[in-house]
Amino acid sequence: MAKRKAENRSFLDKWEAEYLFTYVKDKPVCLVCGVNVAVSKEYNIRRHYETKHHDKYKDLDMTQRSQKVEEMKRSLVSQQNMFKKATSQSEAAVKASYIVAAEIAKSARPFNEGEFMKKCMMKVCDLVCPEKKQAFSNVSLSRNTVADRTCDLATNLYDQLMEKGKDFVAFSLAVDESCYASDTAQLSVFIRGVDSNLCFTEELLGFKSMHGTTTGKEIFEEVSKCVTEIKLPWDKLVGLTTDGAPAMCGKKSGLVGMVREKMREENCAGELTVYHCIIHQEALCAKALKMEHVMTTVTQVVNFIRAKGLNHRQFKSFLEECGSEYADVPYHTEVRWLSRGKVLNRCFELRKEICQFLETKGKDTAELREQKFLCELAFLCDISSHLDALNLQLQGRGRIITDMYAAVRAFKTKLCLWENQMLQGNPCHFPCCLSIKAQISTAVFPCAQFAEKLSVLAAEFSRRFADFDAQKCKFELLSNPFAVDVENEPTNIQMELIELQCNDTLKSKYDAVGAAQFPRFIPDTMPQLRTQAAQMLSMFGSTYLCEQLFSSMKMTKTTHRRRLTDEHLRSILRISSAQSLSPDIDELASKKRCQVSGLGTSD
Repeated sequence: MAKRKAENRSFLDKWEAEYLFTYVKDKPVCLVCGVNVAVSKEYNIRRHYETKHHDKYKDLDMTQRSQKVEEMKRSLVSQQNMFKKATSQSEAAVKASYIVAAEIAKSARPFNEGEFMKKCMMKVCDLVCPEKKQAFSNVSLSRNTVADRTCDLATNLYDQLMEKGKDFVAFSLAVDESCYASDTAQLSVFIRGVDSNLCFTEELLGFKSMHGTTTGKEIFEEVSKCVTEIKLPWDKLVGLTTDGAPAMCGKKSGLVGMVREKMREENCAGELTVYHCIIHQEALCAKALKMEHVMTTVTQVVNFIRAKGLNHRQFKSFLEECGSEYADVPYHTEVRWLSRGKVLNRCFELRKEICQFLETKGKDTAELREQKFLCELAFLCDISSHLDALNLQLQGRGRIITDMYAAVRAFKTKLCLWENQMLQGNPCHFPCCLSIKAQISTAVFPCAQFAEKLSVLAAEFSRRFADFDAQKCKFELLSNPFAVDVENEPTNIQMELIELQCNDTLKSKYDAVGAAQFPRFIPDTMPQLRTQAAQMLSMFGSTYLCEQLFSSMKMTKTTHRRRLTDEHLRSILRISSAQSLSPDIDELASKKRCQVSGLGTSD
C-alpha cells in the first residue's frame, strides 16, 4: 500500500505536456497560473487543468504543447531570477545602510547626516550611473533609520564580546571617570580578556552616565553590573587599572577595596593586582621638578599674545616679516599631555622674536632676557621633550604591560646617566641647554642645580612606580622566560620553566617571534606557564583607552547634540572604539527588510 501511494505521488515528466505543470522545489506548479498543488497526485493535477485551463489549450497537439511548455518554463525561470535579483538588491540596500551608519558613528557625525549623504549619492548617481538610481534610492538613511542601525551594530558587538567572554581564561579591567560639558559624570570600563589560545580581546565593556554622586560604592555597582551582565566569573579577574582617584583606589570604600571584597565573597583563589595608570603617574612625576614659575611666565606671555585678536594678528605678521621658521605659538592646555612640551619648545625657539614683539607693546622683558631664566627655560624644554617621548611610548592600544614597564625602567636609567653627565658639565642629551650654554659663560650655567633636579625626578619615578617594581619577577617571566632564575620563581612553575629553558626549539621560536607573540607557542604540556602568561597579557598598564574614549565622547556629544540619549551615545562609542571585533553586517541585514527613505522629509 505504501509503495503504491509513493508511486502515485511521484511527479511524472509526461504531465508537463498533458497538464502544463512542472515540478519546483518538491511541489507541482501550474505553468499557466503559477498555482501550487499540495499533493503530487495525477487526479489533483488533472482536475486543476480541466477546470481552469482545458478550454484554452484543448486544441493544441503534442508538438505545440511541448513548445508551449518550454516557453512557459523559460518565463517561470525568468520570473524566479527577477525575484532573486530583487531580494539581492534589497539585502544590498540594507547592508549599505548599516555600513553608512557605522561610518557615521565612527566619525562622530549626527544621525541626520545620513539624509545629506543620500542626497549627495543620488546626485552623483544621476551623473555617473543613472540606470542604478532605483538601487541607490532603496538605501534607507533617514535619521531614525541611522539611529536604529547604530543601536543594532552596538548590540551585535556586545553579543560578540559576550560570546568571546566564554573562552576567557583571564581578564582585567581599566576604569576611569570624567565629565563633559553638561557636568554629567561618565564612567568607562574597558576589558582585556585572554582566551585559551593566549589571544587577547580589548573592547569597551560598559559606558555609564552617572547623573548623581560618583562615590566608590556607585562606581563599584556599575562595574559589578558590567561584569555580571556579560556573565564573567569573578575568579578570572586578575587586574584592575584606574586613574588613581580616591573613589577608585580607596582600600575600603573605594572601587579597589569593594572589588577585592566581592572576590572574597565569591571565594576567588587568585589575588587582584591593582595599578595606577602609568601615563598618569608619569605626568605626576614631572611635577617633582618644581619649575612652575618658568611655566607660569611662559603661559602669561602666550596668553598675552593670543588672548586678544589684534595682538595675535600682529604677532603672526611680525613673525612673517622676520622670516621666522614658525608662524605662531600654541596655547598651553593642562589636560593635554603633550601640550606643555610643545609650548615650551616653541617659546624657546622664538624667544628673541617674542621679546622684540613685547617691547613694541611696551611690556617689560627683563625677566625673559635674564640668563638664569633662559637656562631654566632651556632645561625645562629639554626634560619636557624627554618626558613627552616617554609618554608617546606608553600610549596606544594593545600595549603589553611588560613593554610599558620596560620603557619606564629605561627612562629611569637615562635619568641616572643624564644626572652624571650634568654634574660633569656635559648636557649632551639636552640640545636647548647646549644652545644656551654656548651663548653664556660656562660658570653661569647651573649644572649642579639641574643635576639635583634630575636626581629628584629619578627618586619620584622610583617612588611612584614601586607597585610595578614589585611585579618585576612576573614581568621578566613574560618578557624573557629564558633568562629568569628558576629558583626565584614560584614552585608551581619551576619544573615547567626548566623544561622551557632547556628546549632549543622553543628558544628559537622566541628569538623569531619576540616576547609579545611567544606565549602562544608555549605547549599545552606547560599549563602553569600558559596560565601565568595569560594573566600578564590581560593586564592594562594604563587607562589610555578610557581617555581616548572620553575624547571621542566630547567630539560626539557637543552643544549641538544635547538631545542625544545615553543609549545612543553608548552605542556610538562602542562602535567607534571597537578594535578586536567588527559588526556582523550580513547577520544583521538578514533580519531586516528594505525600507526606502524619502529625500524631502526626515523621520
